[in-house]
Amino acid sequence: MQLAPPSFALLTNHLTSRNKNTHALITCVLLSPRRVPVLILHLLCTLIGSLCVTGSIIGSRSLEHFTTMHRLPHLANRSFIAGALAQSSRCSKTRGPVEWRGLQRYSTAEATVVTRETAVKMREKTLTMETLSPQVKAVEYAVRGPIVMKAGDIERGLLQGQKHPFTEVIKANIGDAHAMGQKPITFLRQVVALCSFPELLESPSFPEDAKLRASRILQGCGGQSMGSYSASQGVECIRQDIAAYIEQRDKGVPSDWDNIYLTTGASDGIVSILKMLVSGQGLSRSGVMIPIPQYPLYSAAIAELDAVQINYYLDEDHCWALDTNELHRAYLAAKEHCNPRVICIINPGNPTGQVQSKKCIEEVLHFAFEENLFVMADEVYQDNVYSPDCEFHSFKKVLYEMGPEYFNTVELASFHSTSKGYSGECGFRGGYMEVVNLDPEVKAQLVKLLSVRLCPPVSGQAAMDVVVNPPLPHEPSYALFHEEKSAVLGALAEKAQMTERILDAVPGIQCNPVQGAMYAYPRILIPPQAVDEAKSLGMPPDMLYCLRLLEETGICIVPGSGFGQREGTYHFRMTILPSMEKLKVLLEKLRDFHIKFLKKYASLEELER
Repeated sequence: MQLAPPSFALLTNHLTSRNKNTHALITCVLLSPRRVPVLILHLLCTLIGSLCVTGSIIGSRSLEHFTTMHRLPHLANRSFIAGALAQSSRCSKTRGPVEWRGLQRYSTAEATVVTRETAVKMREKTLTMETLSPQVKAVEYAVRGPIVMKAGDIERGLLQGQKHPFTEVIKANIGDAHAMGQKPITFLRQVVALCSFPELLESPSFPEDAKLRASRILQGCGGQSMGSYSASQGVECIRQDIAAYIEQRDKGVPSDWDNIYLTTGASDGIVSILKMLVSGQGLSRSGVMIPIPQYPLYSAAIAELDAVQINYYLDEDHCWALDTNELHRAYLAAKEHCNPRVICIINPGNPTGQVQSKKCIEEVLHFAFEENLFVMADEVYQDNVYSPDCEFHSFKKVLYEMGPEYFNTVELASFHSTSKGYSGECGFRGGYMEVVNLDPEVKAQLVKLLSVRLCPPVSGQAAMDVVVNPPLPHEPSYALFHEEKSAVLGALAEKAQMTERILDAVPGIQCNPVQGAMYAYPRILIPPQAVDEAKSLGMPPDMLYCLRLLEETGICIVPGSGFGQREGTYHFRMTILPSMEKLKVLLEKLRDFHIKFLKKYASLEELER
């Protein structure tokens, strides 16, 4: 019995002149296609394609004749073979070395890549450093910058047995309370746990006040599940609780819950407001006034949005106070090349740890009123005030007390978060902003912008609700809650005093009082010889200082150049969050390192001068 016309024999002979098993496989596929697994068909088409590239297959006309003579109507997977034959048709027209042809697509949407040892032309990357957005390249975030990455490498090396002059890396670079060992607030975790697993509402292990709060939050969620989306502005009852908290905090100053927006941490709200404010080109390009030193979120967001950063310097000699003369200087200088539209204030300060006075806040608000500036008040550390001589004053309360002319006209966005304060719940990414005196049409645009990200994490919203709606004195959870909150804030106050005391006693270090927040930002003396060495290495002098500190002691802090500082001055930021014992070790190691650093680069006589 004749299996096929000559064209079939010619095809199989060429394909299998060195392999009788392949000849049998092709015969089986073509005569009994329904019995052949798809995988074998796929392998066969790849074989045909590769043989055509190497020139060991017959010309395309013979192949076309073969397919014409043998339609094989029962071959359900004939697209595999057809794709390979089509490939051979293209390959047969090539003389000499076969050029790279990219992906050869079959009708099944699968593809094979034809490779060759010689004359291979690689596909170029679409996204390269040359094509990357210049705004993205301009973004810098020192809190997780090169020093922190180096610390991570060392930490991994220690786990693998590498030898260093220390046994652990102490990370004092970021305000991550729980990572530093702080215990969660029990009541907050109970409410979030109940919201996450409502079956626990029947458990006697949870207090009734936690159950009541969780039930209320769940009733505000779609399907009474925290797994559903919320409204873009957040769960309604949580926004109402936040408004009630603000009224209580500000001693009766009214708060409209429709002006409350839940956010993914305070950072999300800050960036959203900046997006609304940035516009224009050239002289009309938006300018954003930020304090120096500043939290790098602001400079990063300004760079990403292609706005103009306007620096105003805090007064280090007066405990980082805000000087209105400096505000006017920065504003007038910026007017020459951009359009200043917004002023940002961080109170209590990050990285500087100061708490601004009521008089200072009044002056800032008056300045914003006179120059028609939008005010952004970053108040995430409002619960972190340690100095007995200081008190937190919200910008909104001060604005209200300045009278209707101010309170009804100055546009103000203020921000709060679950990440700081006494809760330290960074991972929940809970936060809110209150925005007042916004134009109604602009407010609709803000809601539209926020709706693009659908909603903040509902678990973070629930955590935020507990921060603003904690147990009351008559409720069963109050005693434990009060004890835990007082312990956290009391320990932070004690560590703030210890940090200032130890650092300020070290030769060549000046540390202002840590009045609030979670950081010290001391000024350090770096001798000229060390400055020259840093320049030769292409890095800021305080970066060299922090790098040497990490390599010799395992302590990870952030150079002041990442936050901004006056020309010719050097600083570093460190958090006071480690436990008292670990913080004491850190400060003693830092003191010893600093003295050793100074002795290496300068004589004692130079230091005394």
